[in-house]
Amino acid sequence: MEPRWAVWAKELAAVAQNGLTYTESAYERERYEKVRRIAAEILAAGGGGSPETVAALWQRERNYATPKVDVRGVIFRDDKILLVREALDGGWTLPGGWADPCQSPREAVEREILEESGFEARAERLLAVYDRARQGHTPIMPFHIYKLFILCRITGGAPAISHETLAVDFFAEDAIPSLSLSRTLPRQIHRMFEFYRDPTLPPDFD
Repeated sequence: MEPRWAVWAKELAAVAQNGLTYTESAYERERYEKVRRIAAEILAAGGGGSPETVAALWQRERNYATPKVDVRGVIFRDDKILLVREALDGGWTLPGGWADPCQSPREAVEREILEESGFEARAERLLAVYDRARQGHTPIMPFHIYKLFILCRITGGAPAISHETLAVDFFAEDAIPSLSLSRTLPRQIHRMFEFYRDPTLPPDFD
């Protein structure tokens, strides 16, 4: 669970963004921009980057504030799970990333798997919808994020790295390597193995 100050900062930023979206008053716009600057200072003070960097990220956002969506592909082969090694931090993770506009969750996760692992895959079942802020990921992000874990099946392709990944491999549950904790947590991996062992389990959601 993220600390309350981080939640407050992001809630203030959302209030400011929504206000800036709908107000027609120059006076109110000035006040909402001030609220957004204060929110950026709060998040930065807690270790979320510089106030200028955080504010610049928020200023790019337009329209009503909503959570961003991260998709993760869950693929098993011979009782092992597919992981890719991230180029950014060297940690391993389930293949995935941001969902793109105009793509369904199925299309997004199938694209991410191909781009990051080289495998063609077919999405088959939603396993979990997690709230990143409630799961304990680090570092704290300036946006609210939902993470979709989707069971997929390999239909073609072959292991291949990309500009985003350094390695592609399958791992047994008792041999999971050091993970990229911003993207995937150990308990999430173990939960995916529980879904693998018992396909009748209903999806998780926060």
